[in-house]
Amino acid sequence: MVPFIEKALLFIIILRLISGSIELTAAALMFKFNDLEKAFYINTMLALVGPVVLIVTTGLALLGLAEKISMTRIICLFAGISLILFSLKAQ
Repeated sequence: MVPFIEKALLFIIILRLISGSIELTAAALMFKFNDLEKAFYINTMLALVGPVVLIVTTGLALLGLAEKISMTRIICLFAGISLILFSLKAQ
């Protein structure tokens, strides 16, 4: 018997599997091309994937937990994510 799994959790799991597959594919492409410039370009593209996955998975989790988590915690989580994204741009 398959246990019940919430839709939000299932979407998060699928998104993380896709994200991991993208990372592995990028590593394989870097190995295949064996070129620092192309590896740098591929890595730059990955820099776009990471924050998007972070925001989407956090949003899905918060939607699933909306009734169980206080508004203060939700605001703190989004503030933390905003600070992470801001620090990435500040480099």
